[in-house]
Amino acid sequence: MSPCTVADALALAAGRLPGEEARAEAEILLAHALGKPRSWLYAHANDPFPEPGEKEFRELIARRTRGEPVAHILGTQEFWSLPLVVTSDTLIPRPETELLVELALQRLAADAPLRVLDLGTGSGAIALAIAHERPRVLITAVDRNPRTLDIARKNAARLAPGRIRFLAGDWFSPVQGESFDLIVSNPPYLEAGDIHLSQGDLRFEPELALVAGDDGLDCIRRIVDAARQFLAPSAWLLIEHGLRQGAQVRALMLESGLVDVGTFTDLERRDRVTGAMQPG
Repeated sequence: MSPCTVADALALAAGRLPGEEARAEAEILLAHALGKPRSWLYAHANDPFPEPGEKEFRELIARRTRGEPVAHILGTQEFWSLPLVVTSDTLIPRPETELLVELALQRLAADAPLRVLDLGTGSGAIALAIAHERPRVLITAVDRNPRTLDIARKNAARLAPGRIRFLAGDWFSPVQGESFDLIVSNPPYLEAGDIHLSQGDLRFEPELALVAGDDGLDCIRRIVDAARQFLAPSAWLLIEHGLRQGAQVRALMLESGLVDVGTFTDLERRDRVTGAMQPG
């Protein structure tokens, strides 16, 4: 890659990257290498390429061509307009999960000190998004991986200091005897051996945060089976899941005695979140 202008550098890099997002990823990586916003690239497209940034840009593009996720290369990922630190110890927050946040916010009054539990918090994305929109809500976030919790705590220290209680443990184990007005979770839900695990960004993400048994429902079963012990009357349980798991998750929630069971679809009309309410 021997670009003459900023536009040349982008074109050459985008040509080396796979997928529909090649151009956007090239812009993100170039902006990072140069320490400039993406808007600067458009305004200076015909400027000579800044020599100090060329080596770093080459290295960033090389890492991406080897498949490393852009979020891991940059060390950050935006979610709900919040800049989150992410590492190989955390699942990369994805836009589809914002549906779970939207549904949670619909069930949380803006001025009430309600209690929310985020199971498998990862980078803290869901908990932080809720904290950002509902300042009075009392949030507890649980994860069993201490390294993951360290990342979540760092994100919270920057974005919502003192707002979230983080606990280490397996699902409900750290909150025995407590009750919540809303429980949310984006648990592992891929089947063991799922072909997608060997493709794209998933190759670089922790399998512990992705895989849940032969049918992908092991973690969801555990959450649903125990949830009623921790839900206050008329409280909601909301779980993100795979696009073919809606009917199975609804059945699990109905079997557990929850009511008002329903599945919500994402922008592409795919099953994405299933929720239900504790009887009042």
